[in-house]
Parts: sequence; C-alpha cells; structure tokens
Amino acid sequence: MKTSSTSRSVGTGGGTVAVTGLRIGVVGGSIAGCAMAVAGARAGADVTVHERSDGELQDRGFGIVIPPPLHRELVAGGYLGADMPTTPVATRVWLARAPGRRSARELARQQAPVAPCNWGLLWRALRANAGGGAYHRGRPVASVGRTASGGAVIRTEDGEREYDIVVGADGHRSVTRALVAPEVRPVPAGYPVWRGTIPSSALRDHPKQLELLESAWVTLGFPGGHGVFYLIPGAAAGSRLLAYAVYASPPAADTPVLAAYVRDIAEEHFPAEWADIVARGEHTSQAIHPVADFVVPRAAEPPFLLAGDAASVTRPHTASGAVKALQDALCLERSLRACASAAEALHRYADERSAEGARLVGLGRRLGRAFVENTPDWQAMGPAEVEALSRAALDGDDSYLYGSVQRRR
Repeated sequence: MKTSSTSRSVGTGGGTVAVTGLRIGVVGGSIAGCAMAVAGARAGADVTVHERSDGELQDRGFGIVIPPPLHRELVAGGYLGADMPTTPVATRVWLARAPGRRSARELARQQAPVAPCNWGLLWRALRANAGGGAYHRGRPVASVGRTASGGAVIRTEDGEREYDIVVGADGHRSVTRALVAPEVRPVPAGYPVWRGTIPSSALRDHPKQLELLESAWVTLGFPGGHGVFYLIPGAAAGSRLLAYAVYASPPAADTPVLAAYVRDIAEEHFPAEWADIVARGEHTSQAIHPVADFVVPRAAEPPFLLAGDAASVTRPHTASGAVKALQDALCLERSLRACASAAEALHRYADERSAEGARLVGLGRRLGRAFVENTPDWQAMGPAEVEALSRAALDGDDSYLYGSVQRRR
C-alpha cells in the first residue's frame, strides 16, 4: 500500500522540510539517480532506487569537470565527502600545432577554474550518502504509470510499487520520459566524441606536458575539431589519469568510426608530444559516442519528475551532463523543503530546471558549430582571436568553462 504524505512542517538541521512522509521512487541508480536519492533523503522522504544493472557502476564513465563553487556546495550539503579526490586547476590553455612544424604553439590562456573528478569515484560518494533507502540492483523498470489516487507506480518483474513521486533518472532512453514527453527525440549533431583515459605514467617522458596539466586543462585545436585534456584522480588512492574528449568531423564514409580512430586523428593533427601520448600510449578506457541533444518542454509533471539526461541531453561541449544532474538534485531538495505539497514542489522544480535545460542545449549547439562544425584556422589564432571566438559562441551566455570571458551586459 502507498504511504500517504502529510503537509506539516518539520524543522531539521538543514532547514525546514515542508513535505514529509513522502515515498519517492527513483528510476536509475547512476550519478543522477544517486544524487536525487540524496536530495530526497535529506528532505525527509523515504527513497527507493531501481537500477537496471546488476553490477557495480564505479568502473563506468571517464572524467567529469565540476565548477568549484558547485563542488563546495555539494560537500557542504552532505552530497559528497570532503575526502572525495579531485584535481583542481585554475587555467585553461589553448594549443595548436605550430604552422609548418610538429611542435605545439600556445594560442591563449583563460582563467577558468574547474575541479575535475573521476566518474566512478563521484558515483561511489553519492551512493554512500544516499541514506538508508533501498537500492534495488538488477531489476529493470518495465514501465511507470499513474494511480487512481494521483500517485505513481513503478512496475518491474517483481511486481509494482506505489510512490508519491517517481523520479526518472534513467538517461536518454528513459521510460519515465516516454510517459511524460513521448514526442521528444534526440537530435543528432552529425559528429562523434571520442573519450578515454590514459595512465599518468604516459606523461613521464613528457615533463613539459605533465607540468602544464598540473596547473591547467588543455584545449587542443586541429582542422575539423578539437580535443580537451585534463588530469583526474584514479581509482587507486593517490593515482591519476589523463582524461580526454576529442571531437572531430565524421571520417570518410568508407572509414570505420571506431574508438581507435582517435589515434589516427592524433597522428595526423596533434603536435608531436601530444600525438605520442594519445596515439601510442596505453589507454585505461576508451569509447566513442555519437553527439546528440534534446530537451523536454517541462522537466516535471506531477507525480513525475525528470532529472539528468532523462530531462535533457546537451552536447558535451558544455561539460554539463553530470553537473546538471547534481544541480537538479539540489533544486529538488530546495523545492521539497520550500513547498507544502509534492505537486507544488514538482512545479517549482520544473519552472527552474526546464529553462536551464533549454539554455544548455542552445549553448551546446553554438559551441558545436564554433569548435567542430565550423572550426577556425587554429594555427593563425592568438589570444584576441580565441577571446573573440569564445564570446561569439557564448553569445551573451554564461559558462564556467570560459571563466575569464566576461558576459555581455
């Protein structure tokens, strides 16, 4: 039987919880799902997570770049422990191959502080702080639906459970979104992203590159695309990995678009030192993902709420996948604490997060056009040109990845 919610206010150490006694079911137990579970638990709800995978998730994913203020807020709010390792840097360095040579030339520097982390370590930290609610692993959700009383139901092979709120945090193929916004379909960008990690030992023979990465994250431009490189903590205590994301125009029709193709890109376009690291170095992990985006009209329709990639997928240039999911969770907690009913909380959540999802999708498309679809002549650029290109792509918008590029007023 479904437990009914109440509307009395209860004081807690973190503020006032307006909606108490709620049962929240979360579809998906990845970054977004665990973050939403933390949010619900902190707001006093009884949370159950349904994760389709029957294995541990900490080995999934690659590098994630978090804005330092968000990281501090998550630590202060109890979502993350202060001991979760990150590799903070304050500067973004733009590089390209020097004209007529194989060496690197620095194009520009921007103050853009970030706190890179490891996907697996982030998931583990969120999972540990998700409270005492149930985490059902290896039980795919077949469907979600509404009850006659206005609640929600999650159906699995084990039966069905009723909830006051169902959070769809099950990615771009979300079964919850299929109910809330069945008309939404991903829009392909027409190019892929190659992602991977390389052991930091590959940098031992490249001390200049290692020294640069100790204090900066790097954008390397080449004809038809660019690559992003930064250090992240490894799974073993004290270890580090070099994480990368390489965006490029799709290869010729008769060329297989394989994960290993990034090595060919590096050999052909990267400065010699960076080509040696990427093309000939050992890869800890490597994958290729088609780039696409979409956004739902409303991120919540009581009793359903969408979070993370279930609500919107933006092109990875914004580095906002996991970041947006974490911000979604903070918004849910605020909404539950501030509102007198579950429906009111979800409407408040939708008002805030729907607009943010649309903003990020628009920003990702502009960045994709500027840095992949219509790449500039990187070798001819300097600080002024990089600044102008960044401003034009932002088009008056904000992004923590372009910290020193001031927003137009």
